Amino acid sequence: MKILSLIFFTTIFCFAKSFSQTPADSLLNFIVSNKSRSSIYLVQNDTVLAHVNENTLMPLASTVKIMVAIEFAKQAAQNVIDEEEYVPLSELDKYYLPNTDGNAHPHWLDYEKKLGHIRHDSAKLIDVARGMIIFSSNANTEYLMDLLGFDNVKNNIQLFDLKQHTAIYPLVAALFMYQNPKNKNEDNVLKGIKKLSDQEYSRYIFDMHNALKFSPALKEKFRPQDLTMKMQKAWSDRLPASTTKEYAKICKILNNRKYFDENTYGILSEVMESVMENPANQKWLKHAGMKGGSTAWVLTKAVYATLKDDTKLELVYFFNELTESENAQLQKWMNAFELRVLSDPGFREKIKIIL
Repeated sequence: MKILSLIFFTTIFCFAKSFSQTPADSLLNFIVSNKSRSSIYLVQNDTVLAHVNENTLMPLASTVKIMVAIEFAKQAAQNVIDEEEYVPLSELDKYYLPNTDGNAHPHWLDYEKKLGHIRHDSAKLIDVARGMIIFSSNANTEYLMDLLGFDNVKNNIQLFDLKQHTAIYPLVAALFMYQNPKNKNEDNVLKGIKKLSDQEYSRYIFDMHNALKFSPALKEKFRPQDLTMKMQKAWSDRLPASTTKEYAKICKILNNRKYFDENTYGILSEVMESVMENPANQKWLKHAGMKGGSTAWVLTKAVYATLKDDTKLELVYFFNELTESENAQLQKWMNAFELRVLSDPGFREKIKIIL
């Protein structure tokens, strides 16, 4: 049975001048042909080049983790937390729910072990934060949300004056709600969940989140095999949501490096800008960062970059109501599309004209 993965597929840019035009054009053509299921907002040096459904709320999936990364950088820069502190892996494991992240957390652990970063079964906080962004570890995300304070993460919505952003809550604990109890009619269960107000829905999730921390045995009651596609779809539809225009606003704050102090941006670059560790990217980019996310129906991505010639670009694009094959195909096209947008002024002009 297919179990959804709330993950970000890591994208490392290749050489800027070595791309095939076909995948980039294919993704653009998909947007043109499927505008009701697509949203895009592209900005160059404060000028909006393209916008489609930019004010339409769509589930963010793991792209919402940008908000956690920002709060992490703020608190580390203010010495509220020590990014060099080591966290026992056993603490992170309390937040790990198998079969819900496409093995993102185990892959992150393997990566850190190969680099020799794990000491005494512990990892540095900064590496935990990087694992949240690069590998999209849900366990790392929810650990950090607790450490930083959910209210502090949520308050960034007001800080950035985001008008369209639903509540931020633990993503994994909500899955317990969608386990279909035995001998219960699935449609009736979903109707009951749908009737819950946002406040009631969030309260249940936070209760389950806290229970998971203090009762490891509760994990054994999680039955991923009972999460039917209909249940997963209902969960996906109610994930924290926002718009491409709002996340382009966040990307601009990250890109301009004027909103926060130098220390905050320094930590943000370490967490958000792993693409700059590729020497090929250093040749044509001053800095760049990104985060994306997916469920079986949702695909989201937020990208920002400043080029060597000081051109600043923010690209945010979301899809919803995708089929499994569409989702898989779009993921294959995304890297080429982003490369073309960032490196090819002619392609940006083409997007402007077409959209």
